[in-house]
Amino acid sequence: MNRRALLVQGCSAAAGFALGCLATPAKVLALGGVLPQLGQRAPDFDLAGVSPDATGQPLDTIVSLEALSGRWVVLYFYPKDFTSGCTLEARGFQRDLEAYAAANAVVIGVSADDPDQHAEFCGSEGLRYTLLSDPGGLVSQRYGSWIAPFSQRHTFLIDPDGVLQASWTAVRPAGHSQEVLGQLMSLQSRTA
Repeated sequence: MNRRALLVQGCSAAAGFALGCLATPAKVLALGGVLPQLGQRAPDFDLAGVSPDATGQPLDTIVSLEALSGRWVVLYFYPKDFTSGCTLEARGFQRDLEAYAAANAVVIGVSADDPDQHAEFCGSEGLRYTLLSDPGGLVSQRYGSWIAPFSQRHTFLIDPDGVLQASWTAVRPAGHSQEVLGQLMSLQSRTA
């Protein structure tokens, strides 16, 4: 696999082993398992969690990838609510939420934390997007993002047809939302 393909997957060739990424022509491995392939249908999910209403009150919800058909999906996996890196990453997505909405994209975070913990996290950080619970890591495993007992910090960009268009592994929380937003805009400009 060439350097560009590694970069699209979220790892530079030089940092591949240091960041836990290995690439072969058939598949990409990362800490957490086998990543789904770009250009293929994204693994489906159906998870419970919380989604804040217009006033910021977190409401119980169940979300599936199928229900998001017709919208871009930023699906980001993270280890744990209230930790420094996860809080920084969540704040970045919150800061850019209006830009994602303007681009017909929805942001969804996934961790092993339960819905009550997510509700507290949304409330304390003023998050206005959905956080889903994957306590056994089944969905995280499908996305190559699970090392028990935590989801790994990976992000996936899924197009309105449910096809995986970009992925990032070993994410650095600072500035990550802007990186994802830039890739979203670039992909949308190619199809416009």
